[in-house]
Amino acid sequence: MKGLRLLFVLTALLFIALPVAAEATLTINATPQTARIGDTIVLNGTVSGTTTIAVFLFLTGDGLDNRGVALDNLNIPAGRGMFTTAPVQLAGGTWTYAWDTSVILGTLKPGKYTVYVVDRPVDRLRPVMPRYATVDIEFHPAAHPPEETPLDPFLPVAGIALAGCLLCMIAGSRKKD
Repeated sequence: MKGLRLLFVLTALLFIALPVAAEATLTINATPQTARIGDTIVLNGTVSGTTTIAVFLFLTGDGLDNRGVALDNLNIPAGRGMFTTAPVQLAGGTWTYAWDTSVILGTLKPGKYTVYVVDRPVDRLRPVMPRYATVDIEFHPAAHPPEETPLDPFLPVAGIALAGCLLCMIAGSRKKD
């Protein structure tokens, strides 16, 4: 009987001593939420109820992988080691990321996209999605589309001629040996 009472007291003390686990909460904001391709979007938010040093960001939208993609590389699905991360200020649980849409691998087309923030590096289609928050951003065409610089017609001819000269020199040096 004393053993049962001791077990009961120890269990009660354990529950009293353990801190109450708070629900992890994430937020995300985007400034501006309507932008032109090539603009910089400031993403920021908060993390509470968990201690993490970084949050993970990924993008979904028309023409992108359904799992989501990294903000700076639209060609590789999120969850393959490719995430955009933003450091969390532990004192206040805040984070900020400046997304420069002028330096993205892949093609960002005009349209509506959703940016996800998660506290673990997983993609959108995981069976157990961690805590997350989203913000929608609408992109319009770039104000000044990049000008295409035509290739000088002489350049390919010069490259082929140079390669031919190098091959002749290599072949000539082998005959002497």
